[in-house]
Amino acid sequence: MDFKNAIFIIVASIVLLTSFSGCTESDSTTSNETGEIVYATIQTNYGNMTFELYPDKAPITVENFKKYAESGFYEGTIFHRVISDFMIQGGGFTANGTKKETLDPIKNEADNGLSNKRGTIAMARTNIVDSATSQFFINTVDNSYLDYQNDQNYGYAVFGELTDGFDVLDKIENVATANNGQYQNWPVEDVIIEKVTIDPIKK
Repeated sequence: MDFKNAIFIIVASIVLLTSFSGCTESDSTTSNETGEIVYATIQTNYGNMTFELYPDKAPITVENFKKYAESGFYEGTIFHRVISDFMIQGGGFTANGTKKETLDPIKNEADNGLSNKRGTIAMARTNIVDSATSQFFINTVDNSYLDYQNDQNYGYAVFGELTDGFDVLDKIENVATANNGQYQNWPVEDVIIEKVTIDPIKK
């Protein structure tokens, strides 16, 4: 498998990825067509990032993310994998490298027509199509090659898009990283997710 064509959840047996470059935050992915707009704010020690989520396009994924957020699961987890000109990944490890216990994996909704453009948030997974749990990544460039192609190249499910906090995304993307035991691209200084809040707003 070409390591440039996959986003894997970090486990001991998985080799991590290299990076790519792409487009800017001015690209828009979609608009929410339901009667509810759902926002999620990821509060970090580098600042806050707010996303519009798309329950109309990725209902299973959005509901899964909301469960983790509203239960407090993400509090104290970190962005454990940061690759400049590619993406930042978090939502599964604490600062000491402990992997948190998760809910059951969910169905991959990568075939929803959303693209892995700069500023979009998507689910990380192993090489098993329906293996996403809590970990997510935020595209820092246009990574459209990660989109659904076919059942053999299923891609990674986008479920929202950054609306505020591109400066925070850029700061995190450019932190210094190093190998941390078996893990590569681990930030030298912790990038901590302090809280994730969900804010549904009726149209």
